[in-house]
Amino acid sequence: MDAADLYTLVDEEGNEKLFELIDVLEENGQVYFALIPHIENPAELLDGEVELVVLCAKNDEDGNEILEPIESDEEYERIAELFIARLDEDAEDEDGESE
Repeated sequence: MDAADLYTLVDEEGNEKLFELIDVLEENGQVYFALIPHIENPAELLDGEVELVVLCAKNDEDGNEILEPIESDEEYERIAELFIARLDEDAEDEDGESE
C-alpha cells in the first residue's frame, strides 16, 4: 500500500486537522485538490459519510504553493461534481477489475 499524501489544514478558529489527498485535477488552467479527513482505521470509513474538501492551489507572495478555499459557490459545486464523477469512475473500474 502506498503512503498517503497528508496535509495539515487549519480552520478559521486555528484548529489543525489532518487530511489525505485523494485526487488532483486541472480545469481551465487552475489546479484543484480533493481531500478527505485522514482516518487511521479504514473500517471507520464504513461508519458514515466522508467529508470531501475541495481546495484550489494558489501561489503566495513568495511564490510558494498554498491551498485555499474556492470563493465561488458555483465554481465549488462544479469542481466537486467533477471530483465525485472521477471517484465514481475509479470505484467502478476497481469493481470491474476484481471480478
